[in-house]
Amino acid sequence: MDIDKATQTQLANIEKRSGKTLAELSEIVRKSGLVKHGEIRDMLKRDLGMGHGDANTVVHYALKSSGAGQAKDAAPGEVLDGIYAGPKAALRPIHDKLMAEINKFGPFEVAPKKGYVSLRRDRQFAMIGPATNTRVEVGLNMKGVPAGGRLEELPPKGMCQYKVKLTGPAQVDAELIAWIKTAYDSAGK
Repeated sequence: MDIDKATQTQLANIEKRSGKTLAELSEIVRKSGLVKHGEIRDMLKRDLGMGHGDANTVVHYALKSSGAGQAKDAAPGEVLDGIYAGPKAALRPIHDKLMAEINKFGPFEVAPKKGYVSLRRDRQFAMIGPATNTRVEVGLNMKGVPAGGRLEELPPKGMCQYKVKLTGPAQVDAELIAWIKTAYDSAGK
């Protein structure tokens, strides 16, 4: 599944869930008078009860932005160079070690965004990116896995159900890879 097809599917699902067309949703955004992405996203979540991912996608659609910023047309290496630039450059080995392990699972799509990469099969199973200058976060979508220790459960309606914080490559261990594999297996073909 390519990025454009995935986005179109998500937009169609948003229309079904919200009961509003994309034109109606765009009009709500326009009439709100808000201009900052985060403020618009938060308004959609608050006023329409949208989840974070749906609200984020509607904002990008309504503002005619891609959601990937400059990442959409850049080569994967260039995207990662941008994500892990400056003070975040020291975090790149964590990302590289994660990807080396995840690549062993089988086929999946890497969808680069402005500040992270989304890993998808039929749907997103993980997000990887620097959360701060000293930490990479791995967001995971999976069900039925008890949270605890470093596997943190996230609030409902977010882009991921769990997250794991990493400060060094040594934390890319068998436990983390097992969680990512569970998410990968549950994300389809």
